[in-house]
Amino acid sequence: MNLAQLLSQTAKNYADKPAIIFEETVWTYQDFYCQVNRYAAMLSDVGINKGDRVAVQMPKSMEFLFLHFAILSIGAIALPLNPDYRSAEIVYFLTDSTSTLFITTSDRLINLQDFSNLKIILTDQVSSQTFDKCEFPNLLGNLSQLVEQAPLNYQPTYPSEKHDIAMICYTSGTTGRSKGAMISHHNLITNIKALHEAWQWSDRDRLLHILPLFHVHGLNVAILGSLYAGATTIMLEKFDPHRVWQTLTMQSCTVLMAVPTIYQRLISTWESLEAKTDLSKMRLFISGSAPLSDRQFTDFEKLTGFRILERYGMTETGMNVSNPIESEQRQPKSVGFPLNGVEIRIVNPDGIDLAMGEVGEVWIRGENVFQGYWQMPDKTAESFVDGWFRSGDLGYLDPRDRGRLYLVSRAKELIITAGFNVYPKEVENVLESHPYVKESAIIGMPDHGLGEKVVSAIVLHEGMDATSQEIIAYCKCYLAPYKCPKKIFKVPEIPRNAMGKIQKHILLQRLT
Repeated sequence: MNLAQLLSQTAKNYADKPAIIFEETVWTYQDFYCQVNRYAAMLSDVGINKGDRVAVQMPKSMEFLFLHFAILSIGAIALPLNPDYRSAEIVYFLTDSTSTLFITTSDRLINLQDFSNLKIILTDQVSSQTFDKCEFPNLLGNLSQLVEQAPLNYQPTYPSEKHDIAMICYTSGTTGRSKGAMISHHNLITNIKALHEAWQWSDRDRLLHILPLFHVHGLNVAILGSLYAGATTIMLEKFDPHRVWQTLTMQSCTVLMAVPTIYQRLISTWESLEAKTDLSKMRLFISGSAPLSDRQFTDFEKLTGFRILERYGMTETGMNVSNPIESEQRQPKSVGFPLNGVEIRIVNPDGIDLAMGEVGEVWIRGENVFQGYWQMPDKTAESFVDGWFRSGDLGYLDPRDRGRLYLVSRAKELIITAGFNVYPKEVENVLESHPYVKESAIIGMPDHGLGEKVVSAIVLHEGMDATSQEIIAYCKCYLAPYKCPKKIFKVPEIPRNAMGKIQKHILLQRLT
């Protein structure tokens, strides 16, 4: 079944109930899906067909959600993109995905002149007359105007079948080139049903949504979970810790999903609250996207009386493992047990199963696992062994606690900062394009607030000099801010082994 079709059935069952309250504006389930159908009509009217890739880069908004589910409704493939991505990053995603349509703001059209066949819709109120049609021959106009002009009473036919691709989500790696994970309708549906069971979602839940919508956590876990359950989502445009504590009380919220960085800010502001938050309606605080520290787990419980439920997932698989719904069974540093329909193995470098308690690579199998990397058959083949997905994460199963999964590190050089993935090679490529930088190495350094912060060691060309601030400012011209180094270390050389491979563990020791 098409995911949007499944959610449309939920909308019929809860037609007059609030589905999403965004900055005090209430959208009932009927309102929401009427808008989804209007946007689907618009997409069909401008020539978007089943299988076409539609890239969307826009701020957190209701329009983003209308577009996302409209794209799925007509069988097209959604590419949600971080609003902070710079033009060079966007050019790569559009080129790699061979997108048919790009929906964005007018200030992001720079460097897109070469995309002569790319249809463009602007989300801001800038007249299309402003732009030279020779440069942008397929500039279709403004989003709101096109939706108004779309046929009324449009009913999508939901042409996708279960293994058709619903989304391409670009994920980080260590090769310097982002990979587009192809996620099917079936992947999303089976995963959200497993979470519905594991977390005991119900139509009585009220989710406080404070996450980005372009991210798998905020979109495929939080929004889908709430809509599938017939629950109500209270969605804030931006995160503010004091407002979160206040809203939890005022809106009688029952569920909050966040990343460790957010929980750290909530912990830090607890003592400064004028009135302590009434959490009597709350039943579940969930954390993911980065490891939750033992201290954060303990501090939050001391302050609020709630044990955070930590789970383990990734772009390619959705959610794999979760701590139990029973609070007393949650353990710090553990991500819990496999979800229904998910299998976990711990193997050595030769792919041989290890005994419980031994650390090895986590392999995953289940209907939640993605369909492969877009236009990268070799990378896809490398990532699977007899149907098992090689996660690149290292962990072990606790023999004393029913095989509870603990993660100890990442085999890949992935850095997770504030819940966002950063792969070093991409940042190193930008650093080494600076005329003064001879070579660089990006590492993740432990940080109490961010989980990990991105730092860099650089070797400058002889006779050249630049301040750390200048180097960081240069990076910000080409990379989203969260990818840029928070600190620059100038070093005479970067340690390497006999084969020339950078020894980042030695570098980390030297810099800390």
